Parts: sequence; C-alpha cells; structure tokens
Amino acid sequence: MDSKTDYIEFTLLYNKYKTRLYNYVRKMCSDRILTDDIIQDVFIKLYHNLGLIKNRQSIHYWLFKTARNEFYSLLRNTKLKKLYSEAEDLEDLEIEDELSVSTDFEKKEFQSIVMKELEQVNPDYKEIFILKEYSGFTYREIAALLELDIETVKSRLYKVRQKLIKRISKLYSKH
Repeated sequence: MDSKTDYIEFTLLYNKYKTRLYNYVRKMCSDRILTDDIIQDVFIKLYHNLGLIKNRQSIHYWLFKTARNEFYSLLRNTKLKKLYSEAEDLEDLEIEDELSVSTDFEKKEFQSIVMKELEQVNPDYKEIFILKEYSGFTYREIAALLELDIETVKSRLYKVRQKLIKRISKLYSKH
C-alpha cells in the first residue's frame, strides 16, 4: 500500500466489515482469542493485497473467503477441532439481528440456545445458517463463497432451520 487513498480505503473497509467478519468467525469457532487472531490475519492480508484486488465490489467475498480459509487452515494445522464443538462467551457476541424478543436477557438466552443447538448440526449446515442469519449474506453470495449451487444452499438452510425448530420446540415443550 503506497498512497494515502489506499490507507483511507483500507480504513473504510475495515470499519465496514470488522463486526460482521468478527461475528462470523466467532460463531464458527467460539473462541475469542482465536477469532481475534484470524481477524487480524485477514485484515493484514487485505492491507497487503488491497492494490491487487481488481474487483472492489467483491471485497466482502474476499474477506469472508479469506477468514473461512484461515479458520479451516488453523483447524487442520493445529488440530483444534474441539473448538468447533465448544461454545463459550456467547453473550459477548455483537449480533446484528432482528429478533423480536422483548428483553436483552431473553434475547441472549435464545441466542445461546440457538448456538448450543447449532453445535449439534453438521458443520456445513451450521456455516450456511451463520452466513445467512448472522452475517446477512444472500443465497447467491453464500453459494459463491462456499462454491456450491444456490439450490444446495437453499436446501441446507431449510434443513438446518427445520432441525433447529424441532430441537428448540422440544426444549420449550418440556418446560
């Protein structure tokens, strides 16, 4: 990066995507320190590669794809697969959603239940759910990011939603 314009563009991109990217990675690995490391690596790579990215409209794809690759690379290289199934500090997440839960406590409790139930779901389905529901991606964007066709994305999202509804309904019917 060599110009003031590049620094400004990087800063704008960082501010625009840091929360969404952080939430995505945090929900995938449930570890604050690991998430911080991955996000830092992703933005360092963006800083060094910004001048090489020709299609500026696809930077959000580039960021999420890089974060995804960093996460899976770390899992493969360090065998931290237990992180994928452990959920902690979920109340610290900054979740941008539109749940109509009346109080913050109920909202956090519900989100905790959803994330706990997501841990029981196939990781490929979990990732699609997180990208759609928490990161705000469209079907087409998810398909491009995960290199799947749109119908597969829709099918997996439908299946994971049905599983979550069924599992959460069972939890609430017991009370």
